[in-house]
Formats: sequence, C-alpha cells, structure tokens
Amino acid sequence: MLTVEKAADLAAHAGQLLGRSDWVSIDQTMIDAFANLTGDRHWIHVDTARAAQEMPEGRTIAHGLLLLSLIPNLQHEIYAVTRRGAGLNYGYDRVRFVSPVLVDSRVRLAMTLIGVQAHAQGTRLLTEATIEIEGRDKPALVANNILLLKD
Repeated sequence: MLTVEKAADLAAHAGQLLGRSDWVSIDQTMIDAFANLTGDRHWIHVDTARAAQEMPEGRTIAHGLLLLSLIPNLQHEIYAVTRRGAGLNYGYDRVRFVSPVLVDSRVRLAMTLIGVQAHAQGTRLLTEATIEIEGRDKPALVANNILLLKD
C-alpha cells in the first residue's frame, strides 16, 4: 500500500499505477442483496434458472453499478493519506462497462493517478479506476473518479 502524509504528496505519483486491491468474490448473495437494495431485479442478475437457459455462459451477471460501488472501499487497500480531513466523492467521468462479470468471478481494483490539483478546501485527485476480472484480459469497467480530500 502506498502511504503519504498529505494528499498533495500524491502528486509525485501522477501518471502512475498506484496499485491493485485484493481479489473480491462476486457471488449470488452479493448480487441479490444489491438487487434488493436498488430495486434492479432484472432476470440477468437474479434468476439463476433462466440465466442457465438463456445467458451465453449460463450464469447470472453482476450489476455494473454494483461493481462501481466497490471502488471506494477497494481504494483503501491501494493508498492512504495519514494527515487529512473528510474525503468527498465529486463523482465519476467517463464510466464504461467493458465486460460482464459472471457470478462467482473474482474482481479487483487497479488504480492509476491521473492528476492532483490544489483546491480551496484541500486537494483534488483524479484517478482512473479499473475493475479487473480474474483470468480475463478485458476489464469489467473503467471510470475516472474525482475525489476531494480536505486538509
């Protein structure tokens, strides 16, 4: 894990891969819980019997937004800022869902620091977050994240 004292110290790593998280299993229980939370109960996510008959690989797939929601937690495995205030997620630019994640797959986050900017309230970080799928060449998703870390 990369650890820096202040968010501005991350500027020395701009343009670099900050690291990768541990692998996380995407099981049907997680997919069902997300479906119940969001109300997105489309059969491709939750109906295992129908997926066995109609999906190309015979399995349900994770919601793209479920994968996107994993990023904040997984980034804590990649870098830490020891002297900081609140972290505010400004949002994501250019989110792309590249490949489906089949149930019982494992994914991890790879995070690249695109840039660091001074902000009136702290430091603004722009990262490229890539959710990789174990054993696959193409990622599940790629998104640019904007985060403000207050001093």
